[in-house]
Amino acid sequence: MPAPRPGPTDAYSMILDAIDIGTYRPGDRLVESELADRFGVSRTPIREALQRLETQSLLARDGRSLIVASLDHNQMAELYVVRGELEGLAARLAARHATVEEARVLREMVEADNALTETPAALARANRRFHKQIHLASHNRYLVQQLDLVYRSMALMATSSLAAQGRGAIAQQEHDRIVAMIEARDEDGADAALRTHISVAFTTRLKQDAARREEEA
Repeated sequence: MPAPRPGPTDAYSMILDAIDIGTYRPGDRLVESELADRFGVSRTPIREALQRLETQSLLARDGRSLIVASLDHNQMAELYVVRGELEGLAARLAARHATVEEARVLREMVEADNALTETPAALARANRRFHKQIHLASHNRYLVQQLDLVYRSMALMATSSLAAQGRGAIAQQEHDRIVAMIEARDEDGADAALRTHISVAFTTRLKQDAARREEEA
C-alpha cells in the first residue's frame, strides 16, 4: 500500500491526503487503531479527524464502521456542474491576473506532462498540480478555497477519467489550449477552454461508469 506524501503533520491532513492519492479508496474501512499506527499518532486526534471528515461527508457510516464515502450519479453530476463554473472562473481570472512567470510555469507543466499520457496514475497527479496552478494564478483566495473543497470531493471517485483509452493525450491538448488562452490574456477563451475540458472529462467519466455497470450486470 503506497505511503502518503511527506508534508501533512496533523491527523486530519494526513488522512485527507491518503484519500486524495488513493491510499484509501471509496468503500475502504478506516479503523482508528490502524490509522494511529500508520501515521504514528495517538488515537484521540485520529478520532477527532474521523469525526471531522464524517461531518464533511468524506466518510460515511457502514453499520458501526466508517468507510470512505462514494458519490452516486446525481452527486457526481452536481459536482461537475460546480467544478465547471468555478474552474472556468479561475481560468478567466488567471488570464487577467497571472504573472509572466506563472504563465511560464503552466506552459512548462503541459510540456513535461506530455510524457505521461500512457501512465494514467502519474498523469492524474500531474493533472491536479496543473489545475491547482491555474487556481493559484487566479489570485483570488476565496475561489482557491472553494476549489480545494471541490477537489476533496473529487477524491471520492473510484477512477480517473484519464484512465480511459486515449483520454490522456486529448486532455493534454485541452491543457495546451487553456494555457494558450491564458498566455494571450484572452479571458473569454480561457474560460471557455477550461469549461470544455471539464465537460469532456465528465462525458468520459459517464461512459466509464456505464461500461462498469454493464460489466457488473
